[in-house]
Amino acid sequence: MPNTDKLHRYLFEKHDVRGELISLSDTYSQILENHDYPVAVQRLLGEMLVATSLLTATLKFNGDITVQLQGDGPVKLAVINGDNLQQMRGVARLQGEVGEHDSLKQMIGNGYLVITIMPKEGERYQGVVSIDGETVAECIEEYFRQSEQLPTRLFIKTGAHNGKAAAAGMLLQVLPAHQSNISEFEHLAALTETIKSEELFSLNVEEILHRLYHEEDVTLFESQNVSFHCTCSRDRCAQALIAVSPAEIDSLLTEDGNIDMHCDYCGNHYIFEKMDIDAIRLNSGSDIGNNTRH
Repeated sequence: MPNTDKLHRYLFEKHDVRGELISLSDTYSQILENHDYPVAVQRLLGEMLVATSLLTATLKFNGDITVQLQGDGPVKLAVINGDNLQQMRGVARLQGEVGEHDSLKQMIGNGYLVITIMPKEGERYQGVVSIDGETVAECIEEYFRQSEQLPTRLFIKTGAHNGKAAAAGMLLQVLPAHQSNISEFEHLAALTETIKSEELFSLNVEEILHRLYHEEDVTLFESQNVSFHCTCSRDRCAQALIAVSPAEIDSLLTEDGNIDMHCDYCGNHYIFEKMDIDAIRLNSGSDIGNNTRH
């Protein structure tokens, strides 16, 4: 059986090159679940989800990483956020029509890939590259060329398996502080490039590694679970309401009878009646009960 929604790390013992493999189904489906995205946008989010998970695994820190595409095309924004626990969420915002077979550049237009790393301890880092590549993988590879200067290749597939959305991918990278022979790295990349979507979606990691690298000494490490996780909460919404002027809050209550705060990531609705708003004002954002609607 395939190891879905798990991240696998492996190491080439003779080449100072590390690898990662991920296959996602439930996590990907949950990101798409509450949205009616065009097919091309679904693929884009799948590619970004795989890329973000693979990127997160290259970082040794506690914190978050956000991979964001933004531009002047019909897809105004596409973003995936993940953390060191491989808890992922994502969303896209559209401002125009997207065709089923639209390319990355057709969807984003003139724009940028922004990678933001936010460790719980230490300084926030942000890297920006223009969208010159044809795919998300090419844009990420360019990011590594510019910022990390580490030879890196990504191989990403999206589609469906057993009637469910599927996204999978692999990453190869020269180990930091090692001068691996670039021709050896390119040889391993050429082997990896032969992987097919169906193999990534249906085979377990041991079978995939054997098919690709049966002449290499590969060490496979313990896997890590990947899951959908949204950080929204009623308390966070209450804190956000504190920052809104009382006059604006009162106007919304008069007009609509309540305030409905919707989370774009997971689809939750947090409903605040007048009595809830009064409690927020009295308690300065303390817990005001649980009035969540899905």
